[in-house]
Amino acid sequence: MGLEIGIEWLTLIMFGSLVVLLMAGLPLAFVTGGLACVFLFVLGDERALNIVPSRIFPLMTNYQLSAIPLFIFMASMLERAGIINEMFDVIYKVLGGVRGGLAAATIIASTVLAAMVGVIGAAVVTMGIIALPAMLDRGYNAKIAMGSIMAGGTLGILIPPSILAIIYAVVAEQSVGELFIGAVIPGLLLSGMYVAYVLIRCAINPEMGPPIPPEERITGREKIRLMSNMSAPISLIVIVLGVIFTGVATPVEAAGIGTFGAIIVAAIHRKLDWQTIREAAVTTLKASAMVIWIMFGATIFVGLYVLEGGQQFVQNALQATGLGPWGILIIMQLVLIILGMFLDWVGILLLCVPIFVPIVKALGAEAFGLSDPDDLVLWFGVLYLVNMQMSFLSPPFGYALFYLRGVAPPEIPMGDIFRSALPFLALQVVGLLLCMFFPEIIIWLPKLVYG
Repeated sequence: MGLEIGIEWLTLIMFGSLVVLLMAGLPLAFVTGGLACVFLFVLGDERALNIVPSRIFPLMTNYQLSAIPLFIFMASMLERAGIINEMFDVIYKVLGGVRGGLAAATIIASTVLAAMVGVIGAAVVTMGIIALPAMLDRGYNAKIAMGSIMAGGTLGILIPPSILAIIYAVVAEQSVGELFIGAVIPGLLLSGMYVAYVLIRCAINPEMGPPIPPEERITGREKIRLMSNMSAPISLIVIVLGVIFTGVATPVEAAGIGTFGAIIVAAIHRKLDWQTIREAAVTTLKASAMVIWIMFGATIFVGLYVLEGGQQFVQNALQATGLGPWGILIIMQLVLIILGMFLDWVGILLLCVPIFVPIVKALGAEAFGLSDPDDLVLWFGVLYLVNMQMSFLSPPFGYALFYLRGVAPPEIPMGDIFRSALPFLALQVVGLLLCMFFPEIIIWLPKLVYG
């Protein structure tokens, strides 16, 4: 028989060693999986290793997860077909004459992009390559320019089809479609807040975002012609999200339609060749494999922790704080924010959600003034998605900061990139609080759609 360790010490040792190994720069998937196997052996006997296949197999055979590679492939096809460049070009020319218009255009383009691309890195890097030079050349303040690219880029985690939402739904055993619909209004709310912030800042201080010179502006007729160029990709988004929202197709089927549509859009733009398909397929393979491996590792790690009584321990610890349901909810959000500074979003999801969701369910819907337990789970799920956006912008390890560092001009110091994210981080906190204290923002649309 293995060692007997008290749950308090076990929590400290398991999560402590996790943090130490991650700080040493080892990949999350292998750290969680490897540690889990070590602890299984230390705590149990050879029979305890049976937890490994029993946790991984349900994930391997989960139908919902097949939407992930399909959405990633759809995104990479659209990116390779040059749609993103064109889209920025259109929105940029339509809004360029306004003060701060380019920064607003960047956020709007990122919002549309988020509806095509469930992957964050792609949006930040692409906009960094296209929009950042365009704004700096026109005399934009570097911080406004960089902040709007990073904030816009993180919307992909919230606005459907978000990959994080798919994984969350699988882990929390929830409907992916409902989560997608619940995230629409918070996503648009945040996008609107970013745009408003940029336009107000530039209206107060025009030097931060001067309008483009009159000779570069275009007539109304040209604007309409440009908009028509975007009809294929926009109609693709409308079809994919439309079939999910109307319940005609499941998210997986919609992802299949989207993938097929992306290939057609690439063909319309005369960018369909073997090279494009091959590159898109390789990107998809790398991105999906990374996500799935992290899921395998983290699910064993958490499975073992729950088996050893971790869930009960966390629940008792939260209740012992003497805070009411709202206090516990706020602590959970803070834990997610702090983890977001250091961990990757898939990792946070798999480490926290299996422990948090049952606790939230145990508190009950009435505690938060909601009538239906299903609403409670949906509300918590979308709060989690809104919260995870912050992890991309929060120093020291926010992913968006480093994606942008990779494409920003070398003379811009890292400190400036950090600082440019802070106002948008503050807006995300406001967005999170609004969604927490006004659950209707999240629940209203799914109720409308599903009755």
